[in-house]
Amino acid sequence: MPRRAGPPLVGITLAVVAAHALVLGGLLQSAHWQPGAAPPAPVVIEALLTAPPAPVPEATPVTAAAAPAAPTRPPRPAPSVSPRAQPPAPDPAPSPEPAQATSPAAVAPTAVMPATDAAAEPPSMPASAAASPPAVPVATASASTVAAAAPDAEGEESGAESADIPLNAGVWMRTPGGADEVAAPGMAARVPAPTRLAFDVQGQAKRLQYSARAELLWQHDGQRYTARQQISAFLLGSRIQQSTGRIAPEGLQPERFADRRRSEQAAHFDSAQGRVTFSANTPALQVGAGAQDRLSVFLQLGAWIAADPPRFAPGTQITLTTVSARSADRWTFTVEGEETLQVGGSPLPALRLQRLPRKEYDQKAELWLAPSLGYLPVRIRLTQANGDFADLLLRSHSTP
Repeated sequence: MPRRAGPPLVGITLAVVAAHALVLGGLLQSAHWQPGAAPPAPVVIEALLTAPPAPVPEATPVTAAAAPAAPTRPPRPAPSVSPRAQPPAPDPAPSPEPAQATSPAAVAPTAVMPATDAAAEPPSMPASAAASPPAVPVATASASTVAAAAPDAEGEESGAESADIPLNAGVWMRTPGGADEVAAPGMAARVPAPTRLAFDVQGQAKRLQYSARAELLWQHDGQRYTARQQISAFLLGSRIQQSTGRIAPEGLQPERFADRRRSEQAAHFDSAQGRVTFSANTPALQVGAGAQDRLSVFLQLGAWIAADPPRFAPGTQITLTTVSARSADRWTFTVEGEETLQVGGSPLPALRLQRLPRKEYDQKAELWLAPSLGYLPVRIRLTQANGDFADLLLRSHSTP
C-alpha cells in the first residue's frame, strides 16, 4: 500500500507556491513603478517560507502576469512597406522588377531617393557632359611638320577640269594680240643634252625662312628620258620628284610621275587611251595630247622654244594639261621676255615665263630658261597663295 505524503510536505509545497506568487507580484509592481514614486518593498524569501500556506490568487495566474512584462522592452515598430519597387539606381542596367504606381509619401525616405533627386541624376550621362567637346591634343611642331608646310612643285589645286578648258583639250597657243587660242598638237620640240643642274634654294614655309640645296638630273638616250629633282634641307628633310617616259617628235611623253616626301604617290599615263590613273585613290582622268607632269612641264616648254625661238615672242601664251601625283589642271604660261640673271657672279641671259593663278588657291610659277643651256631651267620660283615660296637659282651645271 503506498505511503501518503504527510502534512509537513504539503505545507512546504504550498509555501513555495505562495512565495513564487508574491515574487511575481513584486515584479509587477516594479514594472509599473514610475520615477519619483517610492520604490516597492523588498521581498524576503525566508519570511514567506514561515507564513501560513495560502491559496494562489485566481486574479494573478502565472500566464496573465507574464503578459504585461513586454513593455519593459518595447518591440521595434514594423517599417512601413510600400507596394512599389524601388526605382533603379543611376545605372544603365534596367531594374529586374517593374515599378508599380503608388504615392511617394508611402515610400520610406531611407529606402528610395526622392523623386526630384532621381530626376536630377538620370542613369544616362548628363546633358552637359554629353555636349562637352572632347579634349583636343595640342600638336607639337617638328621637322616633318615644317617639311609638309614647305611649298611644293605641285600646288594644292583641284583635279576637276574647268568648264571652258577641258583637260583633254590638248596644247593651245595664243600669239601676241591673237583673238583666239588655237590647238597646236604638232609643235616641234628639241630636247637639250643630258645635264646635271645644281641649285641654291631660298624659301619660306609657315613664316619660317630656310635655305636648301636642290639638284635636277636630266638624262636621255634619244628615245627615253628620266628627269629627277631632289630638294634637301637641314631639319626640312628631302623631297624627290621623278618623271620617266618616251621622247617623240613633239617632245616628252610622260609615262610615270612619282612624288615622294614622307611616302610616294604616283600618276601613270596611258597615251594611247588619253588617260591618267593615280595611286592615291583619286579618280582616273581623261587628258589630251601633250599632257605633262609637274616636273616634265618645265623641260617640255624649253624643248618647244628651242625648236623655234622666234615663234615664242613676248606675250605668247601656252596652255596645256599638267598632272600631279593626285590631280590634274590646265596651266597657262605667258612668255614675259628676256632677263639677265647673276649665276656664280656671272651674267646669264634667260627667257622668263610666268604662270599666273587661275583660281583662288592656285600657285604662281615663274620659270627662267637659258638659251646657252638648250633652254634648260636655270631658275624656278614657286609661290603659294599664303605667301610661302621656294626659289631655286642655278649654282652650277655639269655633264652627268
